[in-house]
Amino acid sequence: MITVCHMYPDLLNLYGDRGNVIAFLKRCMWRNIPVNLVEVGLGESIDFEKIDFLFLGGGSDTEQNLIARDLMKRKKLLSQAVENGLVVLAICGGYQLLGRYYRTLDGKEIPGLSIMNHYTVAGKNRLTGNVAVEIELDGKKHKIVGFENHAGRTFLDGVKPLSKILSGFGNNAKDGTEGAVYKNVFCSYLHGPILPKNPELTDHLIKLALERKGIQQELLPLNDQFEKQAKEYILSKLL
Repeated sequence: MITVCHMYPDLLNLYGDRGNVIAFLKRCMWRNIPVNLVEVGLGESIDFEKIDFLFLGGGSDTEQNLIARDLMKRKKLLSQAVENGLVVLAICGGYQLLGRYYRTLDGKEIPGLSIMNHYTVAGKNRLTGNVAVEIELDGKKHKIVGFENHAGRTFLDGVKPLSKILSGFGNNAKDGTEGAVYKNVFCSYLHGPILPKNPELTDHLIKLALERKGIQQELLPLNDQFEKQAKEYILSKLL
């Protein structure tokens, strides 16, 4: 049984981010892989060592302030679970919260968990639009698509990027990177949401979640023709 945890589903759900959880669950179910969903709100208890896949979505600055304080109380246990192989997908605000801090336009710093060494500073203009990136999964390169809408500029400071920009702004509109990765933690600014649009990434996360449980197995292939056609259409417009 894979256990999926959606953290703060009522507060971190910008641009349909909940669809990432739905896609993960469905692609498990279609393969008859037992899967269970746990939703955790502010102040609610969770044992991260019993979780296989954790999802953190995006939210506004106000919501991030609330969540930052709540997450800080969980920092030690979450950090330990990450070091022990917990699979995490963090999008936009969730991505920023895993870093050192988010600095607002007026200079106020919202502290992050410092699980990863990136940091984010607010920009005057939002970085918005469809995005295409190149990502490497299990030694094979893939084109991934999504939609970004963020004012923050994230700088990795030694952290490995998740992908390189083919079209769009990415982390900061300067260095050509998008997202970040550390152990089994995958961070990105791509909404859309990212997993339904990119089944190869979803399956990679499922495979890692199974491995966390000590299960090594090849995933049964699914009919992804519709997703592939949608992606090819977007790529034809962007590239």
